[in-house]
Amino acid sequence: MKKKWWHGKVAYQIYPKSFNDTTGNGVGDLRGIIEKLDYLKELGVDIIWLSPCYCSPFADQGYDISDYYNIDPVFGNMDDMDELLAEAKKRDMYILMDLVVNHCSDEHEWFKKAMADPDGEYGKYFYIEEGKDGKEPNNWRSYFGGSAWEKIPGTNKYYLHLFHKKQPDLNWENKKVRDEIYTMINWWFEKGLAGFRIDAIINIKKALPIIDYCYSPDREDGFVEPHRMLKDAIGVGDFLTELKNETFAKHDAFTVGEVFDEREEDIPLFIGDDGYFSSMFDFNETIFGKSRNGWYDCKPITPDDYKRCCFETQEKIGDIGMISTIIENHDEPRGVSHYIPADELSETAKKFLGTMQFMLRGLPFIYQGQEIGMENVNFTSMEQIDDISTRDQYRVAIEAGISPEEAFASVKHYSRDNSRTPFQWDDSKNAGFTTGTPWLMVSPDYKRINAASQINDPNSLLSYYKKLTALRKNPEYSETVVYGKTVPYLPETSRLMAFERVSENQTLLVLGNFQTQPQTVKLPSKCKKVVLNNLENVDFVSDTEIKLEGYQALVVEI
Repeated sequence: MKKKWWHGKVAYQIYPKSFNDTTGNGVGDLRGIIEKLDYLKELGVDIIWLSPCYCSPFADQGYDISDYYNIDPVFGNMDDMDELLAEAKKRDMYILMDLVVNHCSDEHEWFKKAMADPDGEYGKYFYIEEGKDGKEPNNWRSYFGGSAWEKIPGTNKYYLHLFHKKQPDLNWENKKVRDEIYTMINWWFEKGLAGFRIDAIINIKKALPIIDYCYSPDREDGFVEPHRMLKDAIGVGDFLTELKNETFAKHDAFTVGEVFDEREEDIPLFIGDDGYFSSMFDFNETIFGKSRNGWYDCKPITPDDYKRCCFETQEKIGDIGMISTIIENHDEPRGVSHYIPADELSETAKKFLGTMQFMLRGLPFIYQGQEIGMENVNFTSMEQIDDISTRDQYRVAIEAGISPEEAFASVKHYSRDNSRTPFQWDDSKNAGFTTGTPWLMVSPDYKRINAASQINDPNSLLSYYKKLTALRKNPEYSETVVYGKTVPYLPETSRLMAFERVSENQTLLVLGNFQTQPQTVKLPSKCKKVVLNNLENVDFVSDTEIKLEGYQALVVEI
């Protein structure tokens, strides 16, 4: 693997709407991000990914873009973006934006023109098909439920939307569309952007011809989910190669793909030395236990499941390229609430989970609030939930015969709103996020969990995350932490997550006791030095044995 400028960095995802509001309108903004750059710098962050802040009607929280060249007024304006880029550069930090080009908004100028003349030039920017026997062209289901086709009023034509009906899919088969997208991407690079996180990118290639492509339904609603079609779609690599060559490669950009259902043999094509992207996210842990029937049917992930998922990815990626690791993002519940059993959640357990993420081989992405241990929200009713995906999954559960109480309990755990509630800066009103009324409820636990209470506490989770980022950059260990091989240690030992990071001249052993009960672990060789410990003490039973306390995480040099 060729070494790249970004390999030793630490990345941080900001969900702008919920990060920091400087105007009092209840919505986070770009000036709020500028205001907190020093906080992020002190945390050890180098790369900042901004979830969408383009112009949008917010049917899907900004992932429905109506103007790729402008900032939505709710977040500020282009002058604010220019200032953010300049202030980040002063601090040797890099800004990524979200690249959402599988679809746009139905309020985008292209789509408005397509609706005015579906058979004209702009109609070909989208997938528009005739209805069949008075119904949709076929029975594809949207990711958000219901048909993936929406009828165009006054016609027998339908347009395709694999996501929300206000997110029409762009027709990547049309070279004019691709060229428009490449022009836009290069425009952002010329403004000083360092790269992109690339949204839902595998969806850009459809199995064609659409009109004749049908499956038997997989639920009572008569529809079939898109992943079945995507498995048969041939040629996405041609689009991705062109995308890279026309944009990313020209700017030595950092790109990280949201890629699901990739075939193992295709990983070098995605993130090898000449891959489509610099990196892609490890979703092995996040998709574990998910059910095609819906969230109500999901299987909880156990500590041993989590360990196994992490090791599977490490083995699969090997030295092909650099994966990007997460424990949560804007589409997932809070990692500490999802991966740590509820009755075992503690500050020590949160430090344990952060250690496991940072010490695996890969580029670590911290999601806003992860560094202070924000947890899932104790929502008490569906009225408190804004997320369209959660609302759809509640309906799916009810239609499957689940009681309203059980349906709510199942969806509130997985709800994307768990990670979208405002950042908890301090214990003042609205957690210091806004002086106004927040767009989404603040989690009631903000007086217990907030950044201000942790900044000056050397034993806090925030201080521990600073140790994790510092270890990654410490010249004494960085070669091993960034590039060393991951070798699982005692993988069959239940509720022990242990692995070696091995470089040419050094071996670090990572030990994590994934339970509340103490556990004694035999070392493969004598400990030379304790590099990191999430508790105060290390109990050496002998030269080659350590007694780990509940959720103790250690990094030792052997």
